[in-house]
Formats: sequence, structure tokens, C-alpha cells
Amino acid sequence: MLGERIKELRLANRLSQVELASALNVTKQSVSNWENDNIQPSVELVKQIAIFFHCSVDFLLELDTSRKIIDVSYLTTSQVAHIQQIIDDLSNLDSPTQS
Repeated sequence: MLGERIKELRLANRLSQVELASALNVTKQSVSNWENDNIQPSVELVKQIAIFFHCSVDFLLELDTSRKIIDVSYLTTSQVAHIQQIIDDLSNLDSPTQS
């Protein structure tokens, strides 16, 4: 659940537990315990985790099953179009119409 989401986001961002712990000002053991569902982070830490990974708290808590939303507000229109093209190309890799 929450622990799985934290681990998924941490790995997707190529962070070690130590690096994530440092960024959130907690111990590596705290991150490990969250990921193993031994303990749950506080509400304040859940908010910090969402901010750190640029996702919603709903996404972390699996209330929103959509993919993580990427903040592109600081990019130019051209850069956003380029990212959209990459996403489209990746989506087409799994398409049965591709040869």
C-alpha cells in the first residue's frame, strides 16, 4: 500500500533509502520501515513525501489510481510537446500495430 508506493517512487527516481531519508530528514531505518509496512509515516511526512516526489497524497494513499502527474508548468510549450512525443513513442512500443 503506502509503503509499496514510496518504494516504487524511490526506485523510479533512482534513490537509495539513505538518499530519500536524507532528503526528508529522517533515518534510513524509517524509510525501510515504511517500505516494509512496519510503521506508517506521519501525516506531515506523507505531505513531505508527496511534495518531494511531485505527486498527490491521494496517489500515495492509493485513493487515486492514475499515474503520477508530472509538473511541467516550468517548461516551455516546445519542451512539453517533446515530452508528449516521447510518451507517445513509448506507448506505441507496446501497440500490436507496431512491427
